[in-house]
Amino acid sequence: MPSYSEKGKSYKRDMDYIPDRITRESGKSQDSYDGHDLDVPTWPVQPGRYRLVAARACPWANRAIIVRELLGLKDVISMGLAGPTHDERSWSFDLDPDGVDPVLGYERLQQAYLARFPDYDKGITVPAMVDVPSGEVVTNEFPAITHDLFFEWRDHHRDDAPDLWPEDCREEMEEVMARVFTEVNNGVYRCGFAGSQEAYDDAYTRLFTALDWLEDRLADRRYLMGERITEADVRLFTTLARFDAVYHGHFKCNRNKLTEMPALWGYARDLFQTSGFGETIDFDQIKRHYYVVHEDINPTGIVPDGPDPAGWHTPHGRERL
Repeated sequence: MPSYSEKGKSYKRDMDYIPDRITRESGKSQDSYDGHDLDVPTWPVQPGRYRLVAARACPWANRAIIVRELLGLKDVISMGLAGPTHDERSWSFDLDPDGVDPVLGYERLQQAYLARFPDYDKGITVPAMVDVPSGEVVTNEFPAITHDLFFEWRDHHRDDAPDLWPEDCREEMEEVMARVFTEVNNGVYRCGFAGSQEAYDDAYTRLFTALDWLEDRLADRRYLMGERITEADVRLFTTLARFDAVYHGHFKCNRNKLTEMPALWGYARDLFQTSGFGETIDFDQIKRHYYVVHEDINPTGIVPDGPDPAGWHTPHGRERL
């Protein structure tokens, strides 16, 4: 869960995650991710060995859910889903019968972290890859998880899986993803958890500058990198899907709604209506997570009824691009 900023300061996300990777060969990954080639502990790719623990409420976990679906890895990597609300200790499996994950036998994701690191004192985050035989967490580094689902698990992809990291535009794509992360994915949190008016004003300006850039970019191309869906689209989509339901009001990102930006709204609906995207979105869980868990921002715990999600199913007209 994000930590609130100290008074007067800007929000800074803690990016200190468990860096282990699951790779086809021992040693380093065959490919770097997000521009980093890390020499970290690796675990072997083995179908059926790992369980992706995620939550439909969380945008970072939502990425992994989508990529696993797009690549056809559902029968290769099992998935456990935590409920939308949690306390300071951990995400819990309260959606499962008796509140226990049926594969891991855990009530809380925290148990997988403590099984490997008994003194673990950092955030218990989703998504997390868990080694089923040992019950130990492998990694929770969300950018690496989706990267490796593509590069390291490719021998197990479905035959018509999309090329989420096309070689011919990868360098530009990583630049786009870097800006999307800092200014949009994390930008909404920078607004919501700002520790002062000055910090909020700066975050607000940065966020909408980036959204205007994306609006222009998507005016004449169907997806961020052109005619094909890539990892960049997955990363942007999970924030856009939550924008009007949560970020516009709850995080004070209220210059305008997503529905008031024609290109971005059409683009978001296009992806939502694409197999692998929309079915991963649960607006009720999303709203419960933010409005209930963030007690400092919403002390009443009241969850808003709107907006009406029916608009996500309306024609988007993006085929012409």
